[in-house]
Amino acid sequence: QVHVAESGGGLVQAGNSLRLSCQVSGRTFSSYAMGWFRQAAGKERECVAAIGWSGVSTYYADSVKGRARISRDDAKETVYLQLNSLKPEDTAVYYCATDRAKYGSANTIASGDEVGFWGQGTQVTVSS
Repeated sequence: QVHVAESGGGLVQAGNSLRLSCQVSGRTFSSYAMGWFRQAAGKERECVAAIGWSGVSTYYADSVKGRARISRDDAKETVYLQLNSLKPEDTAVYYCATDRAKYGSANTIASGDEVGFWGQGTQVTVSS
């Protein structure tokens, strides 16, 4: 049974930073690409950042480029999303996702079509 668990969300002021964590259990974490998605109220879910299985390839949405950094620690079976210079429009539920198949790239999972498992989501609220 694969389990994906996010943590680190909360209420932050605009301009501050936040780090989200996502731990995966039940599969060989190091073999799978990982992604962070978000869904704001009334909007579709979008990928904000993704990282390939080897950590070499990354993807960032235009909306977070230059403000976000995704990283993975295979020993801890955890992927992180560092978000800086937060804006009110970053307010959303943030979901972690793991790829359906092994050895995928960041772009593969970023499409959203190849997600194997989702986390339950963590709320991020940015106040102005």
